[in-house]
Order: sequence, then structure tokens, then C-alpha cells
Amino acid sequence: MCGIVGVVSKTPVNQVIYDSLLLLQHRGQDAAGIATANGNNFHMYKANGMVRDVFRTRNMRGLLGTSGIGQVRYPTAGSASSEEEAQPFYVNAPYGIILVHNGNITNTLQLKEEMFRIDRRHINTNSDTEVLLNVLAHELQMTNPGYSLDPDTLFTAVGGVHRRTQGSYAVVALVAGFGLLAFRDPFGIRPLCIGKQETAAGTEWMVASESVAIEGIGFEFVRDVLPGEAIFIDQEGNFHSRQCATNPSLNPCIFEYVYLARPDSCLDGVPVYNARLRMGDYLAEKIKRVMPFGDIDVVMPIPDSSRPAAMQVASKLGVDYREGFFKNRYVGRTFIMPGQAVRKKSVRQKLNAMGIEFKGRNVLIVDDSIVRGTTSHEIVLMARNAGANKVIFASAAPPVRFPNVYGIDMPTRGELVAYNRDDEQIARMIGADKLVYQDVEDMKQAMRDMNPKLNNFEASCFDGNYITGNITAEYLDRIERARMMPEALSDRDAGGGADRDAGRSQLHLQLSGD
Repeated sequence: MCGIVGVVSKTPVNQVIYDSLLLLQHRGQDAAGIATANGNNFHMYKANGMVRDVFRTRNMRGLLGTSGIGQVRYPTAGSASSEEEAQPFYVNAPYGIILVHNGNITNTLQLKEEMFRIDRRHINTNSDTEVLLNVLAHELQMTNPGYSLDPDTLFTAVGGVHRRTQGSYAVVALVAGFGLLAFRDPFGIRPLCIGKQETAAGTEWMVASESVAIEGIGFEFVRDVLPGEAIFIDQEGNFHSRQCATNPSLNPCIFEYVYLARPDSCLDGVPVYNARLRMGDYLAEKIKRVMPFGDIDVVMPIPDSSRPAAMQVASKLGVDYREGFFKNRYVGRTFIMPGQAVRKKSVRQKLNAMGIEFKGRNVLIVDDSIVRGTTSHEIVLMARNAGANKVIFASAAPPVRFPNVYGIDMPTRGELVAYNRDDEQIARMIGADKLVYQDVEDMKQAMRDMNPKLNNFEASCFDGNYITGNITAEYLDRIERARMMPEALSDRDAGGGADRDAGRSQLHLQLSGD
């Protein structure tokens, strides 16, 4: 999971991109980067850390131009938390292209081999984003060996990317001297949307992972990018789009609605906040079926993403709703923190149980999901230490039983508390008196209630259905082995603690162009 943004403006764009990345900070806290285009010049700065820590005034002054892209990142599938793998990535031929990506390319090894053996392109890092960038560059070069470039050429090249690349990808790129290109994979797994703003100088455009980044900046939300669709905005602000995939279908990642996206975003026609409320309705019905009446005194959420579901559960059950946990907002999201030890420690730093709300009560705690169980175990222990009589734990999402390979950092089966365990076994592991999970079909129906046009979802971590069709047991075994390599573990657990100035990247490039 990452957050990406691209802007074509009539005025300097560096501050707009910076502000947009702040609105997308929840999608990644490992690294941040911005690249801008000033005529044929690219300017880039990227480093490990949060947006507010990465960019200083001196860096912002160097990001010149009226178009640009940005990304906030967290590493997935065993990738290192290194400066070198922070985005954007740049390639100088053809034209000069600089690119950011949200997702995970599942045939990266095959593409790397093709890059070396057939395309004669060198890949310098372990990042699938660099591979994706070079596939796009090669397809552009093959589509148009000359220098002239138009939207048709770009869209033909994106069609080539779709044919060669498997997995999930939402992409925003700058092509030197021409404009901004954005596209989404044919399954529409990762989100991407379009916004615009009318000014006296003309129309300004923005693409971003979530609508909150568009509306929070003052732009007007226009629509979502369709699965397989590519859009191109030239330097004058002219908008072009085309469907570039053969058989596109919309299968948005359902974990976006459960946890990843901000509640004030709307993704593929589904308001995230309303979807979480609806999940609470279905969860309440499940609790009524499996829990004795009157065995719950109070319902409490784990702030913040489970709050809408918990409110609906309390309302439907006719039980008091209380805020029993106080959240320290200056600690990052534990789900995306590298390393189990770091996650476990941060739970206590982030949450504090208020004894007055727990003492002598049977407490139903509602969380958005349970992935590794580390956080859940610590929360149950906190509730008991605060004086709770019984602790019932409910998850607004179904059990996470399968690895995710499309850009969410839970790739190994051994890390998942629900893998090969039933509800009673999981309840004992996290220390709860009882555990209630949402049903898979109820979760999906909650989204369809918001947008009846959604027929299918990428819900592999819940139902084991990998919609791209190329995920095998051998693939899952390979990423597990890679994740468990000692050097990979030491990199991830280090949490980017090396000297912050070491390896920072500032780029100023002079590129030829029309």
C-alpha cells in the first residue's frame, strides 16, 4: 500500500503535491518523494521518513515546475526499507520518464529476466516499480522509435504494459517535455481517481490514490480511473483518455474499505465511512446470532478505523457505546510498521485503556480486522488490566487466512493468526473470552449496498481467490522464503534507523525534448 499523486497546474506545483502527500500519509510512512517538471528539466527529492520530516525548505525550493508527481511508501513482500527504493524512479530513455506506483507486480522476476536478456535494460534495485518503469519505457521505444510523441503512442505503450505485467498497479508518470500519464491495472485492484480545478489561467488536473487528496486540496472530484484505462494530460492541460486493456473488470481491493483508506474518501463509488457503518450493521446481526442476550454491557472501538462499525454494533444491539481507549496520535499505524517487535511495542505507546470505562463490565471490543493478532492480544490484556470482567472481541472483517500479494504487507501464512486455526483457537491466542468475525459474503454485500454496480472484489486475504490468475503455491512459497532471509529481516526491523542524511536523493536533470 502506497499513496500516489500527480498534478498538472498553471502555477508552481511543489506545495500542492506536498499538501496532497500529507493527506495520503496514512497510506505509507516509510518514505516520501516528489518530482517536478520545469520544461524539459526534472527535479526530484526523496528520502526515508514521514512527509513533514523528509522535505525541508531548501528541498522544496529546488522542486521547480508546474507539473509533478509524489508518493508516500511503505515496503511490501520483504522489500528493504532503503533510500534507494524510495520513489519516484527515473529512466532517461526514451524521452526521460519519472514514475510512481502503488501496488505489487507479481511477475517481477520474469520481467527482470526479459529486461536483461531481451530488452537490454538494467534494473538497479529490487523494486518492482523500477521494473514497471522500464517495461513502460521499452514499450514506448518499441511503439515509436522516433522522437515524436502523442497520446495514441502513449496509450499503445500502456496496452503493451498491460499485456506484459501481472499484479496490481496504479501509476502516475511524467514524460519530459510532454506531460503526465496515469493508468490503472486491468483488474482495478488499487485505487486511482481524477480531479480538476478551473482557474483564470485554465484547467488544472490532479490524479491521486484517494478522493480525499483531491478534495482536501480544493480540487473537484471528477471520477475514478477505470480498470485498464490510461489518461494523458499534456503541458497545456488538455485531457485525453483511452481504454488500453482487452478485457478489463473492476475488482477493487476490499481491504481498502476495511482499513487502508481514509473514511472521508470515496473509492469506486463507495463512500468508505458509509461502507464501514454498513459492515457494523452486518456484524451486529452476526453477534446477535452467536452471543447470549444481555452478555454485553458496553461496546468499545479500537480507534480510529473501527469506530463507525462499533457505533452501528452498539446501536443495533441496544448497548451503550463508550470510548475506552485513548489514542496517541503521534505514533504511526501499527499494521504498517516493519517488524513484529516494533509493532508490539508501539501498541502500548499508541493506546491507553481508561479504567473507569472497563471496571467490572463485560466489554465488547470492535476492531476493523485482525491480521497477525499481536495488536489484538495486547488490547485484550490492556482491557483485563483495566478491570474488565469479560472481554469479547469482534472483527468487522472476516478472518485473514491467506497471504496478500497485491501490495499489502501480510504476505506469509505463518504471520496470519487465522491461518489453519478456528475461531476458538484464535480467541485463546489473543486472550479473549469469545471472538466473533464478520462473514465474507456480508462484508462484500456491505460494499454492494453502497454501490450495486460492484460485482466482484479483490478479497484474496479473506477468500483465497487471487483474481489475476497467476498466483501459485510455488509463488507464495518463494515470497515467504525471501521474507525470512536474515538480511531481509534485519533491514526491515531496523526501521530505517540509519543516518537520515545518508543516501538521500536530490536530482536535477537536463533532458532534451520538443
